[in-house]
Amino acid sequence: MDTLVRAITSDGMVQAVAVSTRELTERARQIHTTLPVATAALGRALAAASMMGNALKDRAGSVTLQIKGGGPLGTVLAVSDHLGNVRGYVQQPHVDLPLRPDGKLDVGAAVGHEGTLTVIKDLGMKEPYVGSVALLGGEIAEDLAAYFVESEQIPTACALGVLVDRDQSVKAAGGYLIQLLPGAGEDVITKVEGGVLAAGAATGLLERCGSPAEMLRTVLSDFEVEILETDPIEYRCYCSRERVERALISLGREELESMLREQGGCELTCQFCDTVHRFSGEELEKLIRQLG
Repeated sequence: MDTLVRAITSDGMVQAVAVSTRELTERARQIHTTLPVATAALGRALAAASMMGNALKDRAGSVTLQIKGGGPLGTVLAVSDHLGNVRGYVQQPHVDLPLRPDGKLDVGAAVGHEGTLTVIKDLGMKEPYVGSVALLGGEIAEDLAAYFVESEQIPTACALGVLVDRDQSVKAAGGYLIQLLPGAGEDVITKVEGGVLAAGAATGLLERCGSPAEMLRTVLSDFEVEILETDPIEYRCYCSRERVERALISLGREELESMLREQGGCELTCQFCDTVHRFSGEELEKLIRQLG
């Protein structure tokens, strides 16, 4: 089962969160039939969004992570609810690129380096909070760390990884966010940096560690780590026929009448779960009547 773990160091100087997301990343791969480099990019974005969404206090809150790097994948999008359940898609799921010289998937080249990482936090207010940073390399983890430093002024270490098996299924996925709290001195920073370096790349860490808690204890080996909560997370889409009806009504009378004339009905496919919602001519007429 995929899980999210939230923790703090006993000295109160470092907060951390880690996720294992193999199952939800595999679910996303199956829905969108992604090829390995797209699976890796989407999986990293889903893990990141989950950790950020789970930090929200508002039950109606959500976090959207949007990455537009100008690369062949196009837009990579992940959305999390306040519990850390996620959904997402990549615009061009069937992109295939050569491996990097070190044998790893070239996520940076697939995402692209010229563009932005945008975080939209909907906290149930009139206007959502929107923060955006220029991409550093398109590998997503370092871009997210830059976002926290620039937009939220929180020194952050981030690692995200997706290990794709030979049959293209997801072998392991997840990552961590480690953030310094106010008052953390140079000694704390040095210990965190040392731990991150010693732990190595996220994919290796995911293979070695059996759980997100173990991952955090490995990276923060110079600290005493207190686990605050452990939550199950999953790939969860909130689309429904009622929501699609509301979306159709919002298009307005003219647009619906045009659909009815030209197509005699309509089919809308959810971009997150690929469910097809079909509306017959009679059903469209009913919606048009509701508009008066």
